[in-house]
Amino acid sequence: MVVFVGEDQREHLFDISALPLPDWHHVLAAGLRTLIGPGGSRRTASSAKGLWSTMARFIRALAELPDPPRHPRALTPAQVENYFAERRRSVSAQSVGVELLGLRGLFRTPAVQAELEPAVLDQLNRRTTIPRTAGRSGYSDGELTRILRAARQDVAQLRDRIDAGEHRLTVLDDGDDHAALRQLADTGTTIWTSKGGVTAEMRRRRELAGRLFVTRADLEPLLLLLVAVTQRNIETIKELPAEHRILEGRAVEVQLTKRRRGRQRWHDTVLWEIGPRHRELHTPGGLYLLAHRLMARGRAFSGSTSIWSIWRNTLRNRATEGEHADPFARTLEASLKLPTWSARHDLRTDNGTEPLKVESGRLRTSMEVRRTRAAGGHLPSAARSNSTAVLFADYLRGDATAIDWAHDVTAEAFVDAEHAALQAHQRALTATGGTTLTVHPAGSPADTDSATEAAWNACTDPQAHPSTGTACRRVSALDCFHCANCVITPAHLPAILALRRALDQRRSIEETDRWWTRYGPAWAAIQHHVLPKFTPAEVEHARVGAAPATWLDLVEDPWEHP
Repeated sequence: MVVFVGEDQREHLFDISALPLPDWHHVLAAGLRTLIGPGGSRRTASSAKGLWSTMARFIRALAELPDPPRHPRALTPAQVENYFAERRRSVSAQSVGVELLGLRGLFRTPAVQAELEPAVLDQLNRRTTIPRTAGRSGYSDGELTRILRAARQDVAQLRDRIDAGEHRLTVLDDGDDHAALRQLADTGTTIWTSKGGVTAEMRRRRELAGRLFVTRADLEPLLLLLVAVTQRNIETIKELPAEHRILEGRAVEVQLTKRRRGRQRWHDTVLWEIGPRHRELHTPGGLYLLAHRLMARGRAFSGSTSIWSIWRNTLRNRATEGEHADPFARTLEASLKLPTWSARHDLRTDNGTEPLKVESGRLRTSMEVRRTRAAGGHLPSAARSNSTAVLFADYLRGDATAIDWAHDVTAEAFVDAEHAALQAHQRALTATGGTTLTVHPAGSPADTDSATEAAWNACTDPQAHPSTGTACRRVSALDCFHCANCVITPAHLPAILALRRALDQRRSIEETDRWWTRYGPAWAAIQHHVLPKFTPAEVEHARVGAAPATWLDLVEDPWEHP
């Protein structure tokens, strides 16, 4: 028997004796204790159970072989390879990769490694690539707005309901309703009267308890709104502590439990803005303090150390402790009725024809996207509880809203860069005394007999540059596109199109800023002052024709750039 006690003090027992192949048991138990013990890397109940499932599945598969390895020393590389080959036929490659890493970690522990043949360890230590899938897309702006509106509406109603009940307690009244409410406040439970049947009685108890306590039906909107406003995952929200510190009435300091960050990195202290009272449903500190206040009376009966304590409607008048409890004390996997909550508010997708599936993970993704957009796409500024790599890979990369926004930002940046490059070209052309490039389409009169051919154009007088009066001393042959002596005819069009293709290819390997500085003005001149002067038929004819090779490095001086 291996006992697991996680960092959150949740416990679990793993019975090694229930597995086949008894000679493996003491070795597996020692390896499992190493990984899930205080110094191990599996410190959550879910990760420990996942490792156990992987190990148990492997041992059971070995036991079903015609000639199973009765002890660890008898295990062969072929048996390991055959096991994972069979797994690949039944589960995804990602699942197989995760299982392989789990077994590798178990077999690398000193107790297990000492009992295995080196060839088996070599088989498990081969490089493994786990296919990484993009995180699930979040919600559109419209869907997110509808979810948050519904959640805020429910939490506001919860606040008003309990505040009204608390106010009712302060009113002097000898009526039965006031007496029942006072008895509920004093004992935490309601008397079972058995009037009108079980269904009617449970409804009466629920309505009465809901006037002073948070009930099971209030969990979904409260959790969703906390996820959205604090921008933390739902596991962290489920473990919000009741203990906190208010700093100068402006912020609340809370120590959060942050899972999935490895050994001894479970806690993160945050400061949340409180804000004005009328904004308590919009600020993380304000919402935390509101939830803390609404469940304070329930915590007095349940003894919960977390912020959570709900009243549960029991079938009979049980003890007070049975009706008040932290729903996430035993496990974080307490079921939530999000589809029911979504249906109650008739939440639908943007097309209005399908019900909107509300999930806390997708909501968290949407909030990460919203914060990243607010930061202008600067990931170091947008990353809070995760690294920039995790923020991009798990939240932004697969989100449709983030992708559309990134496309819009990129398109706007391209337009700005193109405009700046065109202005640079125009300034350089004006400096040589020109206002636009001289382009002679087919059929137009052109006297280029005395012109000298250059790389992609003709030059009317290479010995007299318009701005200096002396022979041209170009830094690059691309400068010809910014000179008043430049003349372009249909004969130059194939070479110019080849140049544009070369510039586009260079953009994929050159740093963006450097490309626009180095090649942007010439590219803009071709795009806006040359090609529009020719008909689409002329451009297409020149494109399909034989184009000369373009060697950008040979027409720039110096040829080598640092």
